Amino acid sequence: MSNTTPLSNFPLYDLHSHTIASDGRLTPEALVLRAVEQRVGVLAITDHDTTAGLAAAHEAIARHQLSLRLINGVEISTLWENHEIHIVGLGINPQQPALIDFLSDQAERRMARAQLIAERLEKAHIPGALAGALRLAQGGAVTRGHFARFLVEQGKAENMAQVFKRFLARGKTGYVPPQWCTIEQAIDAIHHSGGRAVLAHPGRYDLSAKWLKRLIAVFTEGGGDAMEVAQCQQAPNERSQLGRYAQDYGLAASQGSDFHQPCSWIELGRKLWLPGGVEAIWTRFPHLAD
Repeated sequence: MSNTTPLSNFPLYDLHSHTIASDGRLTPEALVLRAVEQRVGVLAITDHDTTAGLAAAHEAIARHQLSLRLINGVEISTLWENHEIHIVGLGINPQQPALIDFLSDQAERRMARAQLIAERLEKAHIPGALAGALRLAQGGAVTRGHFARFLVEQGKAENMAQVFKRFLARGKTGYVPPQWCTIEQAIDAIHHSGGRAVLAHPGRYDLSAKWLKRLIAVFTEGGGDAMEVAQCQQAPNERSQLGRYAQDYGLAASQGSDFHQPCSWIELGRKLWLPGGVEAIWTRFPHLAD
């Protein structure tokens, strides 16, 4: 399968990014400005279980008269076989009542988990974790990433990776099993809001090839539309392997940086290209970026 790099006369698509509405570090305005600086032509904002950043992003694009098309998106947390699996919705209508109700239920699950994480950390003699995570969330959806940042602030580890390894990973002091919706429920909510469902970063779930194909089969049978094939940071040969899986299961291929904050290894639009032989999601569903 040959590599295909983006051509200069085609827009650069980055279909996975985050703002302070969830666990990103940039405001919606700062994110869209940075996307233009990085020569991204089509951007999807896909915050965790919330669409709260979309209106501000659209307003900033209009106010600054940016040459950027913004796709309304969301990243929904689901639970499958005791694994937390993320489903990105692209081209959704954030005002659709059923989606609003669905994301409200997700927000309640997220807050309940946050409270339990804080209780476990309190028992481990780390007080104030919930207040600290909520402060760092700045009114957005609170995530384990906010707890990790709080624990770094408290000197419990040098960086977020250490925090997850010591406190928040499965079996550790602050780990609380998630109670998310099912993959099928997420796909249904996305479709009812007019969007397309994308299996997010399938290479990150630490699944064997057998279990990954089982996941993709469940996602496809549930009505899923596409899977992320290309990211700016991937293991060797992962992109071509995921491209083959997309072909095998009849899924369109998507790409996205999963950008959260400026850093040296993940950047908006960086190294985003699809391998040969796959059908890009924007080709199969051209209305996404209309």
